[in-house]
This record gives sequence, C-alpha cells and structure tokens, in this order.
Amino acid sequence: MKTSRRHVKTWARSAAVLGIAATMVVLTACSSGGSGGGNGTSNTGKQTDSGGAITVWVDPPRVPAAEAFKKAYPNIPIKINQIDGTVGNDQLKQQFAQFNQAGKGWPDAIFFPTNDSIAWAAGPQIHYTADLTKLLPNVIKGYAANSIAPCKIDGKVQCVRNDIAPDVFWYNKKFFDKYHYTVPTTWEQYADLAVKIKKEHPEMTSGFLGDAYAPPRYLWAANCATNDKINDTTVHININEPDCLRAKKILTKLVDAKAVSNLGIFDADAAKVGKSIAMTPGAPWYGDYLFKSTWKIPAGEMTAVPALKWAGSDGPSAGDEGGGLWGVSSHIKGKELKNTLTFAKFVATDPRWQVDLSTGLPAYGPVQDAWIAKQKKDNYFADSDTTFAAIKGAIDNVVPDHPYMLYITGGIWTQTAVPALVAGKSVDAAWNSFGKDLSQKAKALGYTVKTSK
Repeated sequence: MKTSRRHVKTWARSAAVLGIAATMVVLTACSSGGSGGGNGTSNTGKQTDSGGAITVWVDPPRVPAAEAFKKAYPNIPIKINQIDGTVGNDQLKQQFAQFNQAGKGWPDAIFFPTNDSIAWAAGPQIHYTADLTKLLPNVIKGYAANSIAPCKIDGKVQCVRNDIAPDVFWYNKKFFDKYHYTVPTTWEQYADLAVKIKKEHPEMTSGFLGDAYAPPRYLWAANCATNDKINDTTVHININEPDCLRAKKILTKLVDAKAVSNLGIFDADAAKVGKSIAMTPGAPWYGDYLFKSTWKIPAGEMTAVPALKWAGSDGPSAGDEGGGLWGVSSHIKGKELKNTLTFAKFVATDPRWQVDLSTGLPAYGPVQDAWIAKQKKDNYFADSDTTFAAIKGAIDNVVPDHPYMLYITGGIWTQTAVPALVAGKSVDAAWNSFGKDLSQKAKALGYTVKTSK
C-alpha cells in the first residue's frame, strides 16, 4: 500500500495501498527537472540534458530510497521532491499534460502514487515513460515474468518494479491451534469457516471489504473481468460472468454472516478490529505494516500459507495488492538520462534500499533471499519458514492478464460498493452499483466496453 504506510520502513506498496483515492492533490510544487520538450499532447521538442543533475518525485515511504541513493552516489546532484502518496490518478495526469504543453516540468524519475498511473504515463497522450527494454536490460532480466508484467506495455518495458504484493493467505495460528480449526485451502472452505468462526467467536473477523484493494483481494483472485484489456481502446467488463459470480457468492456468504468488516484496512478504526483478525487473504506487506506495526498483533501469532484455490481448480488463485512502480522520463538524454538510469537501477535492485530499508518483498529476484533472511531475524511470525516460503512463491499464483487501466477499479469500488454495504444494503445492490459505475467510468475515459470476448 502506498498511502497509509507512512513509517520509516514502510512497504513500497503499493497503493495502496493503497493510494487510490482519486480526489487528493499533490503536496509539492511541480519540479523543473527534465526541462526538455516531450512527446506528449502538444509539445514535441527535443530531449534535453541538464548536465547530470536529476529530479525525482517520491511519496513519503520512498523518501528513504531516494536518500539512500543520495548517500550512495554523492557525486550525482539530485533534487528530491516529496509528493502526496494519496494523489489522485486524474490530478497527476492533468499535471503531466500541463508539462507537455509547457515543454518542461517533468520529473526525471517518479514513484507513481498509484500503479494505475502507468496506463496514462505510458499512453500516447502523455507519453512520459521511457522504454527501458534496452536501457536497463540486466535489471529487467532479474524480474520474474509475472513480476515485470505490469510494466510491459505495447511490447516495451516502461517501468521497473520496486516490490511485489501478491496475495497469500494469512491466519492467526495461535487462535487456530487453540480452537482446533483447520486452515482452509479453498475459497469455499474459507467462506464456510469464516461463518463458523463468527458464530463461535463473535469478536473475530475474517477479512475487510472497505478499501480499494478489496477487488484485487477477491475479484482479481476469481479472474473476474474488471480489467480485461482487449486493446488500447477496448476492454472486456462483465461482473456477471461465472468467474465473477463465484467471488460474489463468497462475498455474499461473508457479508450476510457479518464475518468480514466493511472497514478498509487503512481506516483508523480498522486497528481495533484488526487485533481480532482470524484469517484473511492479503499481501506480504500485511505482515510488517498491518499486523505488526499498525494493528499491534503480538509476535508468534500470524502465519502465511499459499493463496487459496477455487474448488475444482489445480492451484492457488490470487490477486496482487500493490507493489510499486518507478518510471523514467522519455524527455531526457545524455548525462541526465545516464544518472536517472543509475537511480532507477539503485531503487529497483540495490540491497542498500531493497534489503536494508524496504519492508516490501523486492520485485527484483536476486535480492529476495537477502530480504527474507533479514525479515526472519525479527522472529515475528508463528512459523517463519512457512510464511516466507509462501511469500516467495506467491507471485506465481497471481491470476495473469490483469493490466492497470485508465480507470481505477479499487477507487470505483470504494465509491460505490462500500457505501452500499455500510448502509446495510445487500451484496447484490452493492455489486450492481459497482458494475454499473465501472462500465460508465471506462466509457467516459474513452474505452469501448464489451461484455464478452
């Protein structure tokens, strides 16, 4: 998650985590870095070279990454601009369109406040991101295919990943052992057990629906057609297809039994509820950010196992809750570009950030084992070996072909489904409101929406 993890060692999350609200504003003034003309909406000036000085934009949790680079490369002049981690997708896009009109102002590198931003940043209207395929080939080789997939747009790698956030299945081992519950392995078992636990232990909760990562957590894991991109102008959206309806069935059972909370995992009141979490699907960063640092669940209780599978399927099926993306400007060349690429390589791969400071599972494969070894030293989880084995293999369980779009699915969920559920309406009502707005938003942004492929 991105927006709420504002502690020194916070995840590179993602989003989040969670920065998905589309109504916030940038806290800092526009940078003058990358002052050359661009390939954007109206300005097609030449690439420029500052002589080496670079400007980078980062949200609060990524400030330590930029500072670590500054310390590691004292000979590279760098200006670090901190932006609001909750900045809305539309506002940032408009700001970059203004840079294109002016022919200046782009940052040389940016940590996108929402992963969805890569859709417009790499698109033909804004055309901010550089093609890194040949600029950082050795870095790209270090990513698993599923890990770098969100950055592959039109056959070009147009960003590098900071961390990855594939869901695993978390459960309170101390609670399960005490009451002799069996850890579910399927989504259907999870829903049934959640209802049972709620009846036997009313204070316990088995998940959260009120944040923007709920669709990845449940709908993406079901292979629901919310982000099924056909081409740049066409998307397949149909939340009443069988894959979506299996997720809806699970959610209906959970909501009707009040086995899950309508709060979002970043809500202030979620900390109180979170102390009584029995189980939940969730990303690796839940361990440090939510359970340990935010919800203050004691050590020796929480453990992760591989993601749940659907009954009758061959293996686990998960969504992805965040994982940060770094972009590099297409408007620069020469020494300015060289130094910016050095920065991008550092924040993506260097242990001085990825192992020593970041709490998110590094997307860059060669440093994952070192990160895991460091995390194990905290001895926080009930079963560290099981937890980190699940985390390391989790990326292989993410349902593929779910690209980031110009519309933000999670934001639409929090604006439609969540208010309906909080008001006591049925999952049917919340579901229909979400599906209607999802299609309308996609159409408003220029997509042709197809209800079948």
